[in-house]
Amino acid sequence: MAEELLKENAAKISGHLTWSLLAVAFLASFGSSMLYGFNLAVVNSPAEYIKAFYNETLTEQHHWIPDEHFLTILYSLTVSIFAIGGMTGALLVGKLVTKYGRKGTLVRSTMLVFIGGSLMGFSRWFRNPFMVVAGRFITGVHSGISLSVVPMYLGEIAPKNLRGFLGLVPSIHICLGVFGAQVLGLSELLGKEEHWPLLLSLVLFPTLVQLMLLPWFPESPRYLLIEKGNVHATVSALKCFRKKGNIQAEVEEMQEEQRSLSSIKTLSVRRLLTDCSVRWQVLTIVVVNIGMQLSGIDAIWFYTNEIFRNAGIPEPHIQYTTVGTGAVEVIAGMLGCFTIERVGRRPLIIGGFLFMGLCCVGITVSVLLQAQFPFMSYISVGCVVGIIAGFCIGPAGVPFLITAELFKQSHRPSAYTVAGCLNWLSNFTIGFVFPFLEDMTGPYCYLIFCAVCWGVAAYTIWVIPETKNKTFLEISQMFATKNSVQKEDPTPNSHLKLALMNGYGSLRLHDEK
Repeated sequence: MAEELLKENAAKISGHLTWSLLAVAFLASFGSSMLYGFNLAVVNSPAEYIKAFYNETLTEQHHWIPDEHFLTILYSLTVSIFAIGGMTGALLVGKLVTKYGRKGTLVRSTMLVFIGGSLMGFSRWFRNPFMVVAGRFITGVHSGISLSVVPMYLGEIAPKNLRGFLGLVPSIHICLGVFGAQVLGLSELLGKEEHWPLLLSLVLFPTLVQLMLLPWFPESPRYLLIEKGNVHATVSALKCFRKKGNIQAEVEEMQEEQRSLSSIKTLSVRRLLTDCSVRWQVLTIVVVNIGMQLSGIDAIWFYTNEIFRNAGIPEPHIQYTTVGTGAVEVIAGMLGCFTIERVGRRPLIIGGFLFMGLCCVGITVSVLLQAQFPFMSYISVGCVVGIIAGFCIGPAGVPFLITAELFKQSHRPSAYTVAGCLNWLSNFTIGFVFPFLEDMTGPYCYLIFCAVCWGVAAYTIWVIPETKNKTFLEISQMFATKNSVQKEDPTPNSHLKLALMNGYGSLRLHDEK
């Protein structure tokens, strides 16, 4: 009987897509997720100019001419220090979102972008190469925070029937950021020696838009009710985000989740990792977050031009080929966003990883055979595009989405800390190691990426359930059997009810008889 009541109540928690939900999804992603994509790809086009700048300044200041190997290491550090910053930011997520809230954390973290962007923008003026490295690190800290907080925020404000759609809006903006960096990096635009500091500092403008507009929107209703106990702010936030729908049913669902928590206080990372009731959820976020980075996508994004050069694409055509891949990313990201609520999470992530693995095999074969068959260079380019498309349609956004879905309110911040740290650590590893790995193994390095992709797809098939159109509490109960935990009685003895007030409702305590 209790489970029937829960299902009946959960069925009412469907919502319509309102302008406020769209606006928040756009603003949160535009000033955060898009910057992540932009910073991933922006160093690709001006790579030779940045190396030349390092060479000039080191010669001027230290009267020492660095060799090509040292410049490669220094440039690899410039690329990968962004991921070190990201991992640092991810470590801060749990404490920040608990203290300042989801929206509050996003707004406060914009200061990091202004500092990092200014350092990179003025680095050539001050003839200081370490300002570039420091700027990349600081913007990485911002991306490490926002990459976890944005999907957490959107996942908590969205009704369950729109959680997948809104949860993939950030991944579209990541693709837009990559595409924007590729377009602006063209030699006809900012891809010139004198303009590369301006190109790196363009991150300031989207952040300024976010800082001006996002504070006008409410905080996450789940955070306000479950963690802060602010009833009136919760109702006000739901009124802004919903307009239509059953606010009473949604607040009751939050109360069910609150009752199921052993403590409303946020769990630490250590307690999360030792909590037997969520061990399969933790293992799942470990697999999918490591897998999405070790799939080879960061190697493609960081070193696109070099990969196309090795594939035999003529030098004048490389930058335009790179821009074409960016357009494919955006299209694939939009396709995943608009189909996820129809096909579900599992098909997107399984199909994406399987297709990426197949394309990795294709790159290896085509590069090995392109000396005998010149047309193989085009096959290689097609496989690179295929990896990007396969990634953006599912693996780019679904891991962040399901990290929010698999955990209750008390576990979610620490879960994002763990997922973010693993994600960024893997990102750093690929960004720093890939040039040397490619030198050692040649095209066979893509077979390693293939094994990772197919391994994650197999894990998803056997372990991860479909979470489409499920409440957070229902998803938690789906893992109860795997975790050998007895399912909880979802009906409380005492919980909050909504009484009508001004057409929207107010909260009052209701005792069950």
